[in-house]
Parts: sequence; structure tokens; C-alpha cells
Amino acid sequence: MEITAADVAKLRKMTGAGMMDCKAALKEAQGDYDKAKDIIREKGKLVADKRADRTATEGVVVAKIIGSKGYMLCLACETDFVAKNDEFSASAAAILEVAVSKDVADLDALMALVGDVVTEKSGQTGEKVELPFYARIEAPFIDAYVHTNKKLGSMVGFSKAIPAEVAHDVCMQATAMAPVSIDASDMPAAVLEKEREIGREQARQEGKPEAMLDKIAEGKLAKFIKENTLVNQALVKNPKVTVGQFIAEADKDARIVAYKRFSLND
Repeated sequence: MEITAADVAKLRKMTGAGMMDCKAALKEAQGDYDKAKDIIREKGKLVADKRADRTATEGVVVAKIIGSKGYMLCLACETDFVAKNDEFSASAAAILEVAVSKDVADLDALMALVGDVVTEKSGQTGEKVELPFYARIEAPFIDAYVHTNKKLGSMVGFSKAIPAEVAHDVCMQATAMAPVSIDASDMPAAVLEKEREIGREQARQEGKPEAMLDKIAEGKLAKFIKENTLVNQALVKNPKVTVGQFIAEADKDARIVAYKRFSLND
């Protein structure tokens, strides 16, 4: 049967696939749109399988705050060319809307809802496309910041409402300085122990007495905590104060209660 340009355009609108892929799928499906959609979906799976060993180091990070809840995800691909495509950004935004509308708790739950969409995107772009990150936080007051390159972003939740410009500065700080955690109390035990061991080994290599290694390691750990916990970091805009002090100057009763950050470059 003859496949017209209008047929191809209709299927392309339904699937977002390329024109040649739509035409080939319609021919194979003998004009049946539902079958053609299945063919394109299957092609997406085949492309994804072939690209499984590739690395998706480009993409877009998107975030949205709805009341006391914040949502952020990254849709990743292989090339900057695809990442900067409007349709790709629209797909990331559409997946985020699913997360928001269903109030999805974690990445596994989100993939159960949108896994086919992500796979189909591989077929449409011809690249490996994946969803490497999704996070949801809840707090009385939340701010989010996505860097202009769309490759990294942060969400920070506060115990109460604070001036918007203060929250924004804290989010920008978190995005730029990549703290491991809010404070020492929520830093993973494995990270703390690894830093202790690194400190011991550094001291040992420097020829320090064995009996002094633990004490030296604790000193190095304290420095690591100061530099890698959000509230203890020196504020980029004013290194004379910590982020925690900066928040306290705005509201002495406010504190950070939630934090998530993702970067495609990490």
C-alpha cells in the first residue's frame, strides 16, 4: 500500500520518531498505526541494546517545586547535539511531569512508569538514552537551581520559609561546590571511614609515628567535613562566613533539612 507524507507526519506526531523510521514502520505494519507504533518502540529497544556499552555523558537536568515537595531528574544521552534539541528537553520535562503528577518516590518507581518512554527515545535519537538520576524531597520550604548548561543542579529543603535570595544562594552554592552531605551527622559512614583511612595512609607516607596516625587522621577528617558538608562550607559569595552562618543571619531558627544534587560531570 502507498504510505503518504500525511501518514508519516501523523505517526511522527504520535511517536516523535524520525520521518524515515515512521515511513518504514508504516510500510512494515501495512498502514496500521498501532502496529507501527509497536515497531518503533521495538526499534527503540534494539537501539538501546546495541548502545548498552556506550556512555551517556550529555543530557539535561530539570527540577520542579510544588508546595512542600521538590522533584529533580536527569535525562542523559551521548552527544551535546541531542541534549540541546528542543524535543529532548521536552521529553525530560514530560517525564518530570509524570513524577510530579504521581508524586513518585524514587528512581525505580519512576522507571516503572516511564521506562518505555526512555527506551523509545533511544530509537528516536539513535543514541543511548537513560535516566541516571531522580530525587524527590519534602520540606516546609524548598528551592532548586539548575545550572545554565543544564548538566547539574541541586534542591535544598529548609525547616521554614527564608528569604528567597538566601535560599537561591544556598542552592547555587550546593550546585557549584558539590557538598557530600548537609552536615557530618548525615554523611555516609563509608565516606567517613574512607577519609580516615586516607588520612592515616597520608600520615604514614609522611613518616609520622604509628602512634600518631589516628590523631592525624581525625584532624584531616575534620578538614574534609568542613569542606564537604553544606552548612560548614565557606560561602562562595563571602568566604568569611559558613553557609550555616549565612542562613542563621537571615533567620536564626532556620536550618537545612533536605539536600539533593546531581551532575553529569561527576
